[in-house]
Amino acid sequence: METQHQFQVIVANESHLSFAQIICDEMAASAKARGTGIAKRSPEYIQQKMREGKAVIAFNEDGIWAGFCYIETWSHGEYVANSGLIVSPSFRKGGLAKAIKKKIFELSRQTYPDSKIFGLTTGLAVMKINSDLGYEPVTYSELTQDEAFWAGCKSCVNYDILMSKERKNCLCTAMLYDPKDHYEPQETKEFFEEKKSVFERLLRIKQWKLLKPFFKDDKDNNTPSGGGAGKTKSFFHYFFNF
Repeated sequence: METQHQFQVIVANESHLSFAQIICDEMAASAKARGTGIAKRSPEYIQQKMREGKAVIAFNEDGIWAGFCYIETWSHGEYVANSGLIVSPSFRKGGLAKAIKKKIFELSRQTYPDSKIFGLTTGLAVMKINSDLGYEPVTYSELTQDEAFWAGCKSCVNYDILMSKERKNCLCTAMLYDPKDHYEPQETKEFFEEKKSVFERLLRIKQWKLLKPFFKDDKDNNTPSGGGAGKTKSFFHYFFNF
């Protein structure tokens, strides 16, 4: 019978510096297991985030480290990314990732209330978590164009694909929360649930062969922009940007 754990997710501080190495090791191991890449961070960088109060850390009921995530800012604070989400293998599939994402999202909104919060993900599970928080799928053009951010993709196995598409698309799906122009979390959650099977199929298509010419037909559709109906009809463009 699977053990049900209770977790504490808190803002990290200097008392947690000793966990930096294991966090970095788990990030690298997870990326390798997925066959994708991740922006490599040193233990010193993780410790800096802890000192600045720009990270959250999770422990189980016995005080064992269970997960982590941190905040990065880009384009002079116009954009914020919740990066480096990692859950210890021992505590996965128990809802902890969602709890960490919720906590780091709240910390981001509190610390940077006017910033756009964005993320890139190849996984349907993370897309669902983001949708529950109010994120929407967007094209890469709506993300930060800060060179320092995109340089972090160099360690990803898909970097050549990203550059071949002139940073307009890759295997990741871009998602964004704009505090000045956004749907309510319930709306984005319902939209994801309605289109989940389609999102899953599109992710598989990307993995199979990034862009297929016959999808160009979708570009010429005169779908309306703005408002829930327009975004629902044109969400293919968030995956395939020609």
